[in-house]
Amino acid sequence: MRSLDRRGEVEERLLFRSMLGTGALALVGIAAGIATGSFAILFDGVYSLIDTSMAALAWVVARLILRDARAAPAPVDGDAAHPGPRIQFGYWHLEPLVVVLNATLLIAAALYALLGAVTVLREGGSTPDFGPALVYAGAVGAFCFAMAAIQKRAAERAASALAALDAKSWIISGSITLALFAGFLAGWLAGGTRLAWLQPYVDSLILIAVCLVVLPMPLADLREGLRGVLRAAPADLDHRVRAAADAAVDRHGLSHAYAHAARVGRSTLVEISFVVPPDWPVGTIARLDAIRAEISAAIGGEGPDRWMTITFTGQDRWAA
Repeated sequence: MRSLDRRGEVEERLLFRSMLGTGALALVGIAAGIATGSFAILFDGVYSLIDTSMAALAWVVARLILRDARAAPAPVDGDAAHPGPRIQFGYWHLEPLVVVLNATLLIAAALYALLGAVTVLREGGSTPDFGPALVYAGAVGAFCFAMAAIQKRAAERAASALAALDAKSWIISGSITLALFAGFLAGWLAGGTRLAWLQPYVDSLILIAVCLVVLPMPLADLREGLRGVLRAAPADLDHRVRAAADAAVDRHGLSHAYAHAARVGRSTLVEISFVVPPDWPVGTIARLDAIRAEISAAIGGEGPDRWMTITFTGQDRWAA
């Protein structure tokens, strides 16, 4: 439990730091976009604003998960007048919901910006103030990549899925800003040359290119988040669980087994129900616990984030 508390505290600190950083970038980006007349910078600020809201939500989820992990499970004492906590299965299911919401908002923002850039381009474009735009893109890009490196190392040490997702967001933000810098530099260099006529279109073209690059990135997170929401079983986990159940059936003379598995956020859910023959010698509780321990070792991944239930019954209706 001490290591779990430590990981949760580190995770909270990482997400809170990210929330402050993205919040500052959002305000700077929106202000710089308005000041320079650049829709691309304005989109960068809005993108950071979405990141800020998602970082805040992820931080809240991390606090809930840590608080739930610290709460010691209480045995049922038979007093129905004093029920247990209302959220008895924990808060792990919120993680994929955060991922889905974050990916959906980013996709919607990118599509909206893409349509806006196409509209401005068709209307003749607009010329931003390239000097301040270059300063903004250079400074913000360097900051984003520095934060990505810091968060990634810290996420690996804390084994945090939420912090790892946050580090990926910093990489995406830095890539967007790097593309802005390259585009603004090209537009600035075009001034006073025979390519100066392209300057009004640079901002919209940059924004279109950025949106086309950004759009596929949240799709992978959206797909993974939906797998968690739907409790889809990863192929490797499903194979390990079924193999362990089948081996136990053969080794201990059981009739058959029903196995279910899912990975939701950081949590791994495993449920195995064994159907025993009518004359199967149940023996002692210690024997059943030994079978459970055997299956647990075969599946692997034991820890505070794994929820495993193994039952024995004589009828399929209690197992299927």
